[in-house]
Amino acid sequence: MSEILSRLAETLESRKHADPDSSYVAKLYAKGLDSILKKIGEEATETVIAAKGGDKSQVVYEMADLWFHSMVLLAQQGLHPDDVLAELARREGLSGLAEKAGRKDGA
Repeated sequence: MSEILSRLAETLESRKHADPDSSYVAKLYAKGLDSILKKIGEEATETVIAAKGGDKSQVVYEMADLWFHSMVLLAQQGLHPDDVLAELARREGLSGLAEKAGRKDGA
């Protein structure tokens, strides 16, 4: 799985310098952070609606869109999927309650 994420991350990185008229991702980068965040919000909402609808194939489709746009955000922020995977690995085996209690903001 991480190979797919790494390949996608490389593609997203390369789109930072692409012509916005020739690349959807380059267009998102050109529009800036607020546009990327808005797209993530839209995709999260669509994922929730799909889950409520009970169609598993639609959930997968919408989740793929959500992950994709989240990866656009990571790249825009100078981060890589491996950063998120490392955080998940750090949390592995921790109680969710203990992990949450240990956060700086308590959220």
